[in-house]
Amino acid sequence: MSNKPRMTLSLDLDNQWTYMKTHGNPDWESYPSYLDTCVPRILEFLKQRDIKITFFVVGQDAAREENHDALAQLSAAGHEIANHSFNHEPWLHLYSPEQLNEEFQKAEDAIELATGVRVRGFRGPGFSLSTSTLNTIQSRGYDYDATAFPNVLNPLARAYFFSKSQLSDEEKEQRKALFGTFSDALRPVKPYQWNLDQGELIELPVTTMPVFKTPIHFSYLVYLGSYSKALANLYTRMSIAMCRLTGTEPSLLLHPLDFMGHEDKTGLEFFPAMSMSVDTKLELMDGFFTMLTKSFEPLAIGEYIATIDQRDKLAQFEASFAHDRVAA
Repeated sequence: MSNKPRMTLSLDLDNQWTYMKTHGNPDWESYPSYLDTCVPRILEFLKQRDIKITFFVVGQDAAREENHDALAQLSAAGHEIANHSFNHEPWLHLYSPEQLNEEFQKAEDAIELATGVRVRGFRGPGFSLSTSTLNTIQSRGYDYDATAFPNVLNPLARAYFFSKSQLSDEEKEQRKALFGTFSDALRPVKPYQWNLDQGELIELPVTTMPVFKTPIHFSYLVYLGSYSKALANLYTRMSIAMCRLTGTEPSLLLHPLDFMGHEDKTGLEFFPAMSMSVDTKLELMDGFFTMLTKSFEPLAIGEYIATIDQRDKLAQFEASFAHDRVAA
């Protein structure tokens, strides 16, 4: 057992169609997929480093038979499988409780069929979070939620995304909680518990830089690296130092596009750093992983959550979100 502090690693397995759907491209309805390309590449990267992570799988992908081989590889390799919703709509806060339960049931059943795993963790698409969603997660017996994203750049990220999108004003209003709100940045970067109607639920936030609350997920690091490798490495070292200084065991987020480049012809050129080559991205990712694993012991989220009550006294928070009023 390592004496190093822990970190959790997870990957939101957002497929090509999910980006197109959120972006407003109607061609998403044919469900174009890059899973057969990216999944083996990601698994090989992790295997070379003997690292197990959590994959948040979209139920709609699991429901499509053509994706079953790629998704089955994840659980066969020993990685944790978790729920990333069925329809991947970053407006779950607008769903009724009945719609939420249907969304979760469909995702759980499809993911189990494709991977052989009954999921125990959840992350909302686009970091969509609401009291109703948390109550649904808790009532369905999940071990944790991992949606919270306390990031001061959330409004800027959303504005950038909208500026590159094909969305109507109505669709932008529907997606106005995409990536989270500025008030979400006031929430903790360390794990805590929600006090809900029927009990408590552990929240494992996607870690942002302690104190400064700026992103440290890998897509952001790669984005910095598209301008300057030295800057990206300096920022990564600063993030590690701030986590160590504040006693933060980071929960770090990956995406498929962190492992994909312009050669893959995804049609997602609007996404930052997609003009880079695969080899350049993999070189950057190797450097980030090398720095992080020197300071932290990597774990899947479920493995971390299983020990957290024994090692940590978690802060308690009431679930309250500005957009809860919209769904009421």
